[in-house]
Amino acid sequence: MTKREQTKKIHIGDRVIGGGSPVLIQSMTNTRTEDVGATVQQIECLAAAGCDIVRCTVPNMEAAKAVAQIKKQIGIPLVADIHFDHKMAVAAIENGADKIRINPGNIGSKENVKAVVDAAKERGIPIRVGVNGGSLEREIVAKYGGVTPEGIVESALGQVHLIEELGYDNLVVSIKSSDVLFSIKAHELIAEKINYPLHVGITEAGTLTSGNIKSALGLGVILYEGIGDTVRVSLTGDPVEEVRSAKLILRNMGLYTGGIEVVSCPTCGRTKIDLIGLANQVEQMVQDIPLNIKVAVMGCAVNGPGEAKEADIGIAGGDGEGLLIKKGEIVRKVPEDELLFALRDELLHWNEAK
Repeated sequence: MTKREQTKKIHIGDRVIGGGSPVLIQSMTNTRTEDVGATVQQIECLAAAGCDIVRCTVPNMEAAKAVAQIKKQIGIPLVADIHFDHKMAVAAIENGADKIRINPGNIGSKENVKAVVDAAKERGIPIRVGVNGGSLEREIVAKYGGVTPEGIVESALGQVHLIEELGYDNLVVSIKSSDVLFSIKAHELIAEKINYPLHVGITEAGTLTSGNIKSALGLGVILYEGIGDTVRVSLTGDPVEEVRSAKLILRNMGLYTGGIEVVSCPTCGRTKIDLIGLANQVEQMVQDIPLNIKVAVMGCAVNGPGEAKEADIGIAGGDGEGLLIKKGEIVRKVPEDELLFALRDELLHWNEAK
């Protein structure tokens, strides 16, 4: 099986995936791409949240031309997402897209695919070959008696070989399904067949709760097996949530080291403060603090210090007061209404105190 350390290195703007490079986070805008102001604003929010690469849909020529204006105003690579019309792909490339995503099977003839490949080759930008269960060729569906992992892999390999025959191998591959077990099996199969970097994700995963569960399960297994060079968590909602979720998944897989990790207890009858509200406030507060540490939010002054000993710093609630804890040791008592401020002050002066 080709592990991420063994995949081919591909440059996307100033970022690199494959060949053991860090797994990068992607998301996709949900604005109208031709609305340059709204699209740039959303991309800036995504970048601030930790997005490494962003994708925009290019359904018409106005959107393709907007790529040039968007590119001037953002600091992360821009991928143009194309369906059906190869002319949009060529136009997006000409307007400065750092990568394009196509399914060669739905943009027409081999001549159409060649036009896209030639444009990408001229500018040296990668092509992401994207195939999902809803876009399989009829003959493949018939061959396998339905949409199967084997079928989606065969389809993707066919599209890859088509582009290779046209003399281009600057490729990224994605095969996506909304079914977790299907996705795991398909990625295991394709990792045996190619060494191109893989963009992984559970497509159409759902809303924030269900989508996160499905994505964590699927991506967790796939990433644990050493597969995947860049990820997207596909959620129905604010795309910034996709980035936050991807960071959490990668961090818990040992593949992301930036930012503060917040752990908190599930509460019980001993809890005498609004721990749920406090934990949410802490999680929100730490997003703009550039530290690579673990913060614990505990609801009980009895067990809190012991349970938080693996965290770099933590707070534990009591009855009207709380504890500030470092590495399991109580530093001082703090009035309950000052806990959040005391924690933030410690974090803002963390490097000075070391």
